[in-house]
Amino acid sequence: MYLRWMYYCLVILGVSLMTHGLAAPNVKPMESVSDYAKVLELSLMFYEAQRSGELPPDNRIPWRGNSALDDRGLHGEDLTGGYYDAGDFVKFGFTMASTTTLLAWGVVSWPEAYEAAGQLDQVRKSIKWATDYFIKCHVSEFVFYGQVGDFSLDHTFWGRPEELNTTRPAFKIDKDHPGSDLAGETAAALAASSIVFKMIDPSYSSECLRHARELYKFANIHRGLYHESIKNAAQFYESTDYGDELAWAAAWLFKATNDAKYLEDAEHHYQHFHLKERPNEFFYNKKVAGVQVLLAQLTGQSEYENAARAFCDFSSKQQKRTPKGLVYIDKFGTLCHAANVAFICLEAADSPGIGDPHEYREFAKHQIHYMLGGGGRSYVVGWGINPPQQPHHAASSCPNLPTHCGWPEFDRKAPNPQILYGALVSGPDEADKFRDHREDYVYTEVTLDYNAGFTSALAGLLQLHVKKNK
Repeated sequence: MYLRWMYYCLVILGVSLMTHGLAAPNVKPMESVSDYAKVLELSLMFYEAQRSGELPPDNRIPWRGNSALDDRGLHGEDLTGGYYDAGDFVKFGFTMASTTTLLAWGVVSWPEAYEAAGQLDQVRKSIKWATDYFIKCHVSEFVFYGQVGDFSLDHTFWGRPEELNTTRPAFKIDKDHPGSDLAGETAAALAASSIVFKMIDPSYSSECLRHARELYKFANIHRGLYHESIKNAAQFYESTDYGDELAWAAAWLFKATNDAKYLEDAEHHYQHFHLKERPNEFFYNKKVAGVQVLLAQLTGQSEYENAARAFCDFSSKQQKRTPKGLVYIDKFGTLCHAANVAFICLEAADSPGIGDPHEYREFAKHQIHYMLGGGGRSYVVGWGINPPQQPHHAASSCPNLPTHCGWPEFDRKAPNPQILYGALVSGPDEADKFRDHREDYVYTEVTLDYNAGFTSALAGLLQLHVKKNK
C-alpha cells in the first residue's frame, strides 16, 4: 500500500439524488440488472490483476504473468500465491484476510446475485486464491506468516511484478510473538469461506474450517497485537485492538459449524471488549459494526439488533457527507469507507428487526451509485463517465513488453497503458474534488480492501433486482 496516510468502458450511468439540499448531476439512474452484473464482473477482474504467484491457464489479464515465485518462509516454506495489497507488491495478511471475509459474506448472503451475473464461479476463484494462500501461511498450529515483502524495500522499485528484483522477507506470528487480530481475522475469512465451498467442495470446505478453528484458538489463547510482532506492518496497517476480531472470528465459526461454544465465545468477547458501543465506521481495523449485524442475524436478540440499527441510522442520517451526498469518514479510502457502510446496511436490511429495510437499501444505493457516476463521474477504472485514467498502480502503468518499465512511468502525465478494470480508487475529498494523477495516491490509490465492501454491496443491490424479477 502506498502510504495510506501520505473490455468494459461502455455505459454512461449514474443516479439522480438529493442530499443536503443539493442535486447530483442529472444522469440516468442505473437500474438494469446487466449494469450491476458488468460492474460486479469488473470488480472481480481487479482481484485477478492483483494475483501473485503462478497464474492459471484461464488468467484474463494479458499484461500479467507469473511473479514472486521465490516467496518463502524463514524455514523454506512455500509462501507463493495470494494477492498483492495495492499498486505495490507487498502481501499484507491482515487486509487480505479482511477482504476475503467481506467477499465471502457477500457470496453467503446473495449467491443468486452472483449467479444472475454469471460470476459465481469467478468469485469462488477469487476467494480460493486467498484461502489457498492462508492455508500455506498457517505452517503449524501456532505459527502463521502474516506478511511477505518489506514495504521500504518494495518502494525502491517501480515496474512489473514479473520483473521484481527486491528481497522479499517473510514475517510471522507465533506463541511468543502473537497477533490475535491477524489470526482472528484469518480465522473469520476461512470460516466464512468454508460456507462458500460447503456444497460444491466439501473436502476443501473442511480444510478451511480446520485451519479456521486452529487460528481462532491461536488468537484466543496467545493474545497480542499483530503489528507488535510484525513491526514492518505497523506504519501502514496498524491494529488498534483485537477484541473485535476475536468476536468476529467466533461468530463466523458459529455460523459455519453451529457449535454453541463459538456463539458463547462471540457473546463473551462482545461484552468483555465493550463492542456494544456505536462505531462510526467499518473497515479492516474496525469490525464492530460487522460483529453487531452478524450477531443480530445469528441470534435475533434485541441487544444486537438495536446496536446494528444505531449504526445504520447514524450512517444514513447523521454521518458527515460531501456536498453531493457521499458519506465522508476519512480522506484515505473515502469510497471504501462509504461502500463498506453501504454493504453493512444492506446486510442489516435483510435482517428482520434491525431497522427500516427500504431506508437502508436506498441509502446504500445512493452511495454505490455515486461511485458509479451519480456524482458526475465514475470512480471505477474502465467504467462509465470519465473514469480514473491514472490509478496509483505500478503494473498497470507499464507499457507492453518488451518496453522497459521503471520510475519514468510513475512520472508520466498520461493514462496508464494497461486498464486496471474494476479498481475502485480512494476517491474524492470532502468537497467532491478529485485529482486523477498517479502520484496523488490520496485520490488514486487502489487496494484489495478498497474493493471488498464495494463488490459485496454491488451483489446486494443486484440481489434486489433478482428478487423483484422472480
